[in-house]
Amino acid sequence: MRNPLRRERRDDGVDKATRRSRKRFSRRQWRRRWLSWRPLLALVLVAALVGVGIYALWFSTWLAVDDVDVSGAETVEVSEVKARSGIDVGEPMISADLDNAERRIGALAVIRSVTVTRQWPNGILISIEERTPIAVVQIGDRLRGMDEEGVVFRDYRTAPPELPRVVTTSGTTSAALREAAEVVSALPQDLALIVDHVQVASVDEISLVLKDGREVVWGSADESATKADVLATLLATVKAQVYDVSVPSRPTTR
Repeated sequence: MRNPLRRERRDDGVDKATRRSRKRFSRRQWRRRWLSWRPLLALVLVAALVGVGIYALWFSTWLAVDDVDVSGAETVEVSEVKARSGIDVGEPMISADLDNAERRIGALAVIRSVTVTRQWPNGILISIEERTPIAVVQIGDRLRGMDEEGVVFRDYRTAPPELPRVVTTSGTTSAALREAAEVVSALPQDLALIVDHVQVASVDEISLVLKDGREVVWGSADESATKADVLATLLATVKAQVYDVSVPSRPTTR
């Protein structure tokens, strides 16, 4: 009869119980080694990822600028906006100086506002808002567009007929132009249609010259909406050559 203990042994002479014990010991040893090496492996992995990220952002062509788009351009040349931005195709996206690009583009007189953003992975978007003319300013022999903030920003060969005309003197300041812009913006359409031009001498010496030659002394831009209402009533009820609404509570005519 065969000894049952011999069935528990294999050719190497090690029984199953010893073999299981050795396996458990080997697993414990492996786990201990893994636990001791795991922080170092994690550090190596993080360092590798950081290295790949730095390379991708600063040195590779994976995340380089390959397109600069401009939106909102109507009168300004797109090529001029791109050149002003200082952003070059091929440079790393991360190194594109967006703040400097906004300052440079914003220095163009026609630009009212500008925003430059990254469009990952390879695009730059320049969004601009141009100034909108509300009047044509005659400065010497030049005709220039003026927006609602009193900023002059473009030239005209001939004055567009739909825009009111602002006539200045040699000493007219930018503050006076801002006041004139506020006056023009406050004119209701029916009144604007009969105005030939707005005469500006200083911030509180603004007058309207109507198309039939009559004059309106406006003063400053203060209470422009009230002045417009008072003037409309005077024009409908009083025949005069000069209407003075500079103090709207006490208008005079002559």
